[in-house]
Amino acid sequence: MRQRARASLAALLPLTLLAGCAGFEGLQSDGRAREVKAPFALWADRSPAPPSRSDNPVALKPVPRIPHIPSGSMADADPRAVLDADLAADGQKPPAPGSVRTPVLHDLTDDGKPELIMAVDRDERTSDLRVYSVRHGTVTRVLALRGVLAGVELAAGHLVVREPTKDPRYVSVTDYLWDKDRMTLWDLTLDDARKPQPARSGTPGPVPPEPAESPAAAPLLREERR
Repeated sequence: MRQRARASLAALLPLTLLAGCAGFEGLQSDGRAREVKAPFALWADRSPAPPSRSDNPVALKPVPRIPHIPSGSMADADPRAVLDADLAADGQKPPAPGSVRTPVLHDLTDDGKPELIMAVDRDERTSDLRVYSVRHGTVTRVLALRGVLAGVELAAGHLVVREPTKDPRYVSVTDYLWDKDRMTLWDLTLDDARKPQPARSGTPGPVPPEPAESPAAAPLLREERR
């Protein structure tokens, strides 16, 4: 009898150990869940003033000392003269010829007449992007922004500016579109970082204007220099 009891006890012992282990492998409580609270706003009674004209990248600004253009097309303007006059009006010196990218003509207002798109590289990373249009015969700056131009794209009347973020996997994509009488911010999104794809054959692209007396530098539509 004692031998049978010992045999039965030995047979039950592994089952008991397995049953005890099952409790450790099952669901366990990590304690009480943290209470969800609404964000606490700091200085809720303070708010910034609206952007000034100089802070607004899409503010319309006539370019002084540039002759009127009856045709309404920026193709009839001297790109470098327009850029220099615009910078001078902002109290800036004319940029070095090698820092000015090749001017681009492209219809952004959908009136059949091209706008002038120009970029100036301020250093190895930062650039100025400026867009000019003819409004009632007057050459007018319709967009001016400074940033890190990881890419500038034109598509269906949209001007898309791609800038790097702190995460190298993504870029910030700002989409500008002509709305009635001015450029407006259409969309702001994140996109995967990538290199610009070359235009497919047969696809019409932006047309560079006739070269001015001052030489132009690298193309506007290019990836950020590294």
